[in-house]
Amino acid sequence: MAITVALLPLTVTLIFGLACILLLYYLFVKKEKPKGLPHGSMGWPFLGETFSFLKPHKSNSIGSFLQQHFSRYGNVFKSHLFGCPTIVSGDLELNNFILLNEDKLFQSYYPKSVQDILGKLSLMLVSGELHKKLRTVALSFIANSKSSPDFLLYVDNLTISVMDSWKGCQEIHYAKEAKKFTLYVMLKNLLNIEPEEQLASQMLEDYLSYMKGLVSLPLCFPGTPYAKALKARARISRTIREIIEERRKKEGPKRGDFLDEMMNKRSEELNDEERVSIVMDLLFAGYETTAGLLSLLLYYLAQAPEALEQLKQEHQSLTKSKKHGDPLSWQDIQQLNFNSHVVNETLRCGNLVKFVHRRALQDVNFRGYHIPGGWQVLPVFTAVHLDPSLHDSPSDFNPWRWNDEAINKKVNPFGGGTRLCPGTELAKLEATIFLHHLIRNYRWKLKEDTDFPLSYPYLEFSKGLKLEIQPTNDIS
Repeated sequence: MAITVALLPLTVTLIFGLACILLLYYLFVKKEKPKGLPHGSMGWPFLGETFSFLKPHKSNSIGSFLQQHFSRYGNVFKSHLFGCPTIVSGDLELNNFILLNEDKLFQSYYPKSVQDILGKLSLMLVSGELHKKLRTVALSFIANSKSSPDFLLYVDNLTISVMDSWKGCQEIHYAKEAKKFTLYVMLKNLLNIEPEEQLASQMLEDYLSYMKGLVSLPLCFPGTPYAKALKARARISRTIREIIEERRKKEGPKRGDFLDEMMNKRSEELNDEERVSIVMDLLFAGYETTAGLLSLLLYYLAQAPEALEQLKQEHQSLTKSKKHGDPLSWQDIQQLNFNSHVVNETLRCGNLVKFVHRRALQDVNFRGYHIPGGWQVLPVFTAVHLDPSLHDSPSDFNPWRWNDEAINKKVNPFGGGTRLCPGTELAKLEATIFLHHLIRNYRWKLKEDTDFPLSYPYLEFSKGLKLEIQPTNDIS
């Protein structure tokens, strides 16, 4: 009898453990799957395959996780990522179908940890009429900026100022310089904050923390990247609110920046929370997208002397057709055909945006694939950009491939549909002006042969993209 009593706790533990195993088996193995569901693996219970999916890799590759899964299951497969059952797509047609059916069959859907950092009114998260309203306001900034002589002159002057600061330097940490330049452009034109102000330096520091925590583990403990990102976002948001309040109280002439425009012309349409969110979205997009593009451009051009030479000749020809000292106009930039090819090829090879998050609003059937309603869907742009069935020698940097206009339908560097990144054109414009001065005034080469762009999944250079630089004689 004593032995029986002694074994009772062990028996209960074994029964409970067996029940848990049976439950997990039912949930992850035995549960009936809908017909047509893509093949794949759901990974570990609860954890899924998220850690493997997010493992950093060269941004000009799809990484070992996708390589293995595409080889085993095809370019559309199921998985369990970010806490959700997921369909991962590396298929061009399915990706386009998902992007073009926003708010009909699919909807933007990001993990709660990402939502907490972006904010509930971020353009990446809101949908329907609210998304349309906020996007329209953001697009008005883009449209006005690219055609504004004042904006173009400011970008031109800041570019010259940045390059003047390199005089006497034999090497620079270019990725850091690119981030400073792009954030300062946006701070000036959104909030009229000058680069030399202490507030500009603080905002730059906060945005560096913001990006590091955006896709980190959601561990809200002091000192973790996620906790630092939440604090950085709170500081940025608070700063913008304080600027709004200060301007509302201040009488006299206006600053003439985008915040003034939102406060004056759209007071009946936007509340302060929406204004703050729009400014934060534009700062985020203008900073991260453009800085990444500028870094990728120099990385690839450093290894492509023929492309660099043709690009230099095109920019020199444009310079000769203009009055000395005149900045580039939007019309000038539109004439730089090879420059456009270089930028587009850089985006295809470098993959600033690896994937986006969507959720199926209902059961969807597409070309034999079944996507259950409520499941997360990840269109992976990198897989399409580096697909050898779509691009000859996809790993090669070849701007001349863009002479074939059909390639435009095979590349989605900034998404598509109603959620196409609103800062796309502005990123290309700023990058072109910066390149215009750089390729005529400097020569450069990579300091570290082992440096390369990494996907975290946001873009970062492993060693900061150190460059050896040398002025040319074509100083202007």
